[in-house]
Amino acid sequence: MEEIVALCKRRGFVFPSSEIYGGLGSTYDYGHYGVLLKNNVKAEWWKAMLQERDDIVAVDSAILQHPRVWEASGHLEGFTDPLVQCLGKCKKRWREDHLREAVEAEGGDPNAELRCPECGGELSEPRQFNLMFETHVGPVAEEGSTVYLRPETAQGIFINFKNVLGFARKKPPFGIAQVGKSFRNEITPGNFIFRTREFEQMEMEYFVPPAEAQKWHQHWMAERERWYTELGIRPDHLRVRAHGEDELSHYSSATSDIEYLFPIGWSELEGIADRGDFDLTQHAKFSGEKLEYFDQQTKERYVPHVIEPAAGADRATLAFLVDSYEVEEVEGRQRTVLRLHPRLAPVKVAVLPLVSKDGLPEKAREIFGDLRRRLPTEFDEGGSIGKRYRRQDEIGTPWGITVDHQTMEDDSVTLRDRDSLEQVRVPIEGLGDELVGRLEAPWRSPKLG
Repeated sequence: MEEIVALCKRRGFVFPSSEIYGGLGSTYDYGHYGVLLKNNVKAEWWKAMLQERDDIVAVDSAILQHPRVWEASGHLEGFTDPLVQCLGKCKKRWREDHLREAVEAEGGDPNAELRCPECGGELSEPRQFNLMFETHVGPVAEEGSTVYLRPETAQGIFINFKNVLGFARKKPPFGIAQVGKSFRNEITPGNFIFRTREFEQMEMEYFVPPAEAQKWHQHWMAERERWYTELGIRPDHLRVRAHGEDELSHYSSATSDIEYLFPIGWSELEGIADRGDFDLTQHAKFSGEKLEYFDQQTKERYVPHVIEPAAGADRATLAFLVDSYEVEEVEGRQRTVLRLHPRLAPVKVAVLPLVSKDGLPEKAREIFGDLRRRLPTEFDEGGSIGKRYRRQDEIGTPWGITVDHQTMEDDSVTLRDRDSLEQVRVPIEGLGDELVGRLEAPWRSPKLG
């Protein structure tokens, strides 16, 4: 993980937030390539939800919602973690349940008295700690009404169920998808962008007839696992793990996690939950609005059950970074490369003049100007050609175009492949079509052999 963190800072993917002031715990800023990579991850998610299907529509709900939303959802009462604090030297705070899980994993008695894992000090009695960030609406905090930064995007979908039914002309099974920021005042965030207090979710609520819930739960588990593997994640680094009875959320009748083998071990990448009719029923009760579906053909009226695939854009981005990262030796020199799926790569092609003279930079700029209209393209002329290749390899650019003296003679360029390192001469005419064709062609990670 340290190597990934170092690469992300060195190449402008992710930085610690407020770094010039010493940083703010577990908050991060995305640099240029990080923005492009995460946007590509989100774009592929939207493509899978909207472009490749006709049964899902999109919403973008507000971050600030009526406080009754969180009463109905159970977050005000039940969205808490057991917090203990070291009474000894370090004064650090810990989640009691995480400490007991760690003791059990090491073969100890999880019910025994806990000690601080940092300094061995005595721990306080556990207190329930609500994870929602609280703020106020109004000109004066004391007189304003209390509201919360949303801890999940899902509730914004449920409270818009009636609105969507009114315009979308959909009937169950159908879904409502959303990508947006969520906020949780985590006690123990960490492991880079894996767990942060401010994060971006990609969630879809799929509303189904109650009798079909189990079928659609199975469908979405398979569909979401396929999405990751098609974008290059190695199948042996993914697994689906069903939650035990003691793990299920208060709203869930069945949940399975798609887990990825991060450097920190197997951890949740995405959860697929059968939420039953809990959310619509609760919001109907608290709002007084009927949130149900009336089938015109059968004359049946019912509250749909909900299947929820919920992924983190930041965690997915981290998984794609980790899985694509490789250090290898090429011709006696070490090469660091991100073997990202070309559709995820921040830059698709780099245009590199061999030298900064003889008209090569001008010719390269001309090619760059043509290609950038069709593909995310970068012009790179700083340093030796070898260093520029290595720089592009580190940000995951799948193809490099080298403009050399032969280019000036016959209008051909060298096309270099990031993964195979193959270099071929191709004509400038039709170069854009060639690259678009490569981008749209099926791709298989070289790590799969």
